[in-house]
Amino acid sequence: MKEIKAIIRPFKLDDVVTALHKIEELPGLTISEIKGFGRTKAKGAPDSFLDGLHNYIKRIKIEIVVNDNLVTEVVDVIQQTAYTGNSGDGKIFVIEVANTIRIRTNEHGEKAI
Repeated sequence: MKEIKAIIRPFKLDDVVTALHKIEELPGLTISEIKGFGRTKAKGAPDSFLDGLHNYIKRIKIEIVVNDNLVTEVVDVIQQTAYTGNSGDGKIFVIEVANTIRIRTNEHGEKAI
């Protein structure tokens, strides 16, 4: 099992989710509104804002836990759909998941996804 975390531009969210919905085995996803900065520290970015002493950029984080057989397809869909070709398009992280437990049924592992 893997967790896929993607940081994308907010205006690409609907396109990415629509594309992910086409993956029949997709177990679901979680979306969060976040703020942060990359290498340039958000200085001079047209969508940056000042919060306290620092500049940030608003982004969306998508989190999905999938069986190993779906990782490549999910990553490809996110990368192709979130792409604009400009600096700040985001990042995708793929992380090993040791276990998953479904609270309601107490199922463990891949059955719990």
